[in-house]
Amino acid sequence: FLLAILQLLAATAAVYKQWIPNTNFETASNWDKGRVPCARDVVHFEKDKVVSVFVRSPHALTDMYLPLNGELVLAAGAAFTAFDGSWDPGCDSGGTVRFTDAEHRAWFDPTLWQDVLPSGELKPSGPIFSVDEERVPCRYDDVLFQPESSFRVNTDSSQPVIHLRSISVMGQELNTPSAWAGYLGGPSAPLQFHGNGTLQVTGTGCPDKSGCACGNTLDGPRICAALLRASGRRCPEPACQSPLQPLGHCCGVCGATINLDFTPDFDLQKYQDRLVQELLSQPKYAGVQMAISKVHRAQTFLGIMSRSATPLIQIVLIDDRAGVQAGTAAEQLAADIMESIAQHGEALGISSGKMEVATGSTASGQVGSHPVSRITAGTVMGLLFSLLLLGGILFLHRKGKLRLPVLRLPRPWERLEDPVSPAPASDKGFDNPVFNVEPPDADLGEETPKDLQVFYLNPLYDASETET
Repeated sequence: FLLAILQLLAATAAVYKQWIPNTNFETASNWDKGRVPCARDVVHFEKDKVVSVFVRSPHALTDMYLPLNGELVLAAGAAFTAFDGSWDPGCDSGGTVRFTDAEHRAWFDPTLWQDVLPSGELKPSGPIFSVDEERVPCRYDDVLFQPESSFRVNTDSSQPVIHLRSISVMGQELNTPSAWAGYLGGPSAPLQFHGNGTLQVTGTGCPDKSGCACGNTLDGPRICAALLRASGRRCPEPACQSPLQPLGHCCGVCGATINLDFTPDFDLQKYQDRLVQELLSQPKYAGVQMAISKVHRAQTFLGIMSRSATPLIQIVLIDDRAGVQAGTAAEQLAADIMESIAQHGEALGISSGKMEVATGSTASGQVGSHPVSRITAGTVMGLLFSLLLLGGILFLHRKGKLRLPVLRLPRPWERLEDPVSPAPASDKGFDNPVFNVEPPDADLGEETPKDLQVFYLNPLYDASETET
């Protein structure tokens, strides 16, 4: 187990992903009969299907129909000869054998890729796995197509350009834009790659020691559709009541997730190595797997999605336990990681961490968070936003582009000039602003004239409107 971990750590400086299917003549699954054509067979390629077929060895055939657009790539010693009627063991009865359609094999199908070492050998299984979007080549990955092998891949994408560090075809590594452009101008590339997505080789790896996001978010729906199509069009039923939904992953998981806020001192590769060596290598965590990468979480304000996204380090922990024990080992490991962050977070470049868990016996939820700094980034951002908002309002008001409501407060000297006499306790009446009528027992001093007019102003009536 330790040897596998050391091999894993040695290979994590760069990520190599190899395309699995091929269009070789000698691959039995490429033929509708499930076997390689023999001497009495008639080989039939659909005339309208574009193919590139690699042939490793010589073959005798009764007949062969070729496509209008395609190629047969012959290895040294490979050839086709006409069947001379002699006995061929295993080929007693001939028939028509058709080459199967390779058009549906999509670049964004995670089931068609595998992680390999730089030599092309399959990477040993270990405690590290990838979320679904990162199982397809990311923008800084190296892509390998098996040497002495032909292929055809559909590059349909929601992004116009698919960036990669390098591409190896027929054993030749193309790691500069000019070398890749030269290959695209050759005869084989149009037969091997089709679709609206354009592959672009940059020759550069991730420039940020804190890690780089994969870059497959726009094609996340394609990735998940391909996975669900391969697994029966639905996610497996999780053992926990409310599974977690990690960013970049298609289905919910039982276990734990940790989201880390980081500083410029954070080194993703060193931190991953630290977790593998100090925690994941412990026997009690033998069944736990971890995915760790930089992701971008969309920001929201008052329920409105913002165009900007916040980078964070996402750690996903799952285990092989079942039933009510599902996710419990991952939960224990997550607690150990959070404890380590509390002790060494600042030295590692981690400013805060937030943990969520979902096990077979509990629902998902936030069960712990640890801000390493005394003042959290959220508080600082909140204060800055408030100051910016206030400053913007005052600026617009001074420019005359924003009118603020005037709040008039009574002045002290006005209250002194017009004192209000308290009403007698026995007086239950009130002043009617419409009718100014004195009470009957008031002492008028003299009799009120009969022709005295009592009137009031109607705010809804403008006397000037009646004048002609």
